[in-house]
Amino acid sequence: MAVNEKITSFDIATLAGVSQPTVSRALRGDPTVSEGTRKRIEAIARQLNYAVDKNASSLRRGKSNTLALLFFEDLLPDESWINPFFLSMLGPILQTCAKRGYDLLTSFQQLSTDWHVDYEDSRKADGIILLGYGNYEIYRVRLEQLIAQGTHFVRWGSVDDHALGMTIGCDNRQGGRDAGRRLIQRGCRAIAFLGDASDRYPEFRDRYAGLVQVMTEAGLPVDSRLHVDALSIEHSGHEAARRLIAGGVPFDAIFAGSDLIAIGAMRALDEAGMAVPGDVALIGFDDIPAVSLTRPPLTTVAQDYLRAGEVLVDALIGLIQGKPVTPTLLAPRLITRMTA
Repeated sequence: MAVNEKITSFDIATLAGVSQPTVSRALRGDPTVSEGTRKRIEAIARQLNYAVDKNASSLRRGKSNTLALLFFEDLLPDESWINPFFLSMLGPILQTCAKRGYDLLTSFQQLSTDWHVDYEDSRKADGIILLGYGNYEIYRVRLEQLIAQGTHFVRWGSVDDHALGMTIGCDNRQGGRDAGRRLIQRGCRAIAFLGDASDRYPEFRDRYAGLVQVMTEAGLPVDSRLHVDALSIEHSGHEAARRLIAGGVPFDAIFAGSDLIAIGAMRALDEAGMAVPGDVALIGFDDIPAVSLTRPPLTTVAQDYLRAGEVLVDALIGLIQGKPVTPTLLAPRLITRMTA
């Protein structure tokens, strides 16, 4: 080849002894190409300083080769606020997109906007990953519209019989059971729950259901007065714990629907002169980075955000490519620290 001649995928195919379509699939991370062939093609491409022309490739396929990641929160006073757990998922999602040959477009959305129409009509992305939902009753209407218009999307949320669209999520009931068993093993008998466990927040609902199950199995009473609604923000957890304390019903443990609720509850308990875990054991949910820095460090149920990011991206690419994809339930893990 002449020194100034532009290297093409056909040149790489000749040197690698494969077809040009195989080169294209390998360089965009298509799993149908064997690892050995992909590595050989990538090595030749590096030697020749070959870079994929994404614009030309996208035009040929009629696709943008871009995925959209949409964060949602619609009920919070600070519109720039994003749940720290979802921020933890951002790195694994970006990394997996890069490995699969996709760009990632991120955006913060309000449920009151027409985001569900925008991404379909403008073709900004080949598919959408949805994180967060605010009020699920509002959110599900948007999901129904996405399904009706044939949009490729996956979402992180509660995986149950009534889930809409392709859903990847944590086994929240198992997480609730794990938290409840831990508290019961510590000798706790009056366990409170902080979090809105209605159908508006199905993940909290499932976590509470898991707690109720193990308490019932252990012969412990489930007192509705020890269930106080809270949103997944620290301020809401603080206010919920204050209402719990003011209610005057004795309790010796709190299972919080999220770590942020637990952090707020810990502050309210301290203000009331109640020691954690001496007077009240406390367990959160998510394992966000901040909980290892609380005083004392918070026992929590961890969601596998590393695996979640990979599964979300691969599921969406599968939908885009017309492959069979099934909902996935990821196992939680109890992280025992000092509060329980």
